[in-house]
Amino acid sequence: MSALLDVARLSVNYGKVEAVTNVSISVAPGQIVTIIGPNGAGKTTLLSAIMGLVKSRGIVRYDGMDVARLGVEDRLANGLCLVPESRELFGDMSVHDNLLLGAYLYRHDATYIRDSFERVFGLFPRLAERRTQIANTLSGGERQMLALGRALMAKPRLLMLDEPSLGLAPLIVREIFRIIASLRTLGVSVLLVEQNARAALETADFGYVLETGELSLEGRASDLLHDQRVTATYLGGHT
Repeated sequence: MSALLDVARLSVNYGKVEAVTNVSISVAPGQIVTIIGPNGAGKTTLLSAIMGLVKSRGIVRYDGMDVARLGVEDRLANGLCLVPESRELFGDMSVHDNLLLGAYLYRHDATYIRDSFERVFGLFPRLAERRTQIANTLSGGERQMLALGRALMAKPRLLMLDEPSLGLAPLIVREIFRIIASLRTLGVSVLLVEQNARAALETADFGYVLETGELSLEGRASDLLHDQRVTATYLGGHT
């Protein structure tokens, strides 16, 4: 099966500092792939480069296309979507209106918008209950659900998630990862950057370890869960 996303020898510089160096990763259709590693390793930079938010060298092929000449909106229109760590919600707008903005590219397709609301509210019943509530008044977990829901309104084929569990209570983290795992059933592939390495590897099919801008390890997520180096460094020293 050909990769939905194929990144080859990607590098990113901030001035004279190389934040990402010759990174190659791939995501197959229907696959959940995670990138773990310490803070400052270049994980967010890598996602930003794939989305076209920062300049990079190397090759990014999405759905068979070299996306180098595509801007962010064109990448989004082709089903490549990023949910940033900061979530970037419109805080003074309602849950409903935030979701509606996620479907901006399909604003003339009333049937798609109606079906997408049903799909998102099915995944996140709490958002349905709070559809008229202002985004700034939501809890941290609800804001993360809204960020995910808004991204799903954009009809993604590959959803890139940057630290979706950041700052959330353990019960909410489990719910977020349950939802991430369920995205396969919607035909959505996932590239997940996550500090909670255990939850990420338990959810993903394949994993990469990024350290100081370079890949240090890769393999099936189930194998990385029991790798001694990963266990010692990222999983608290025990399996």
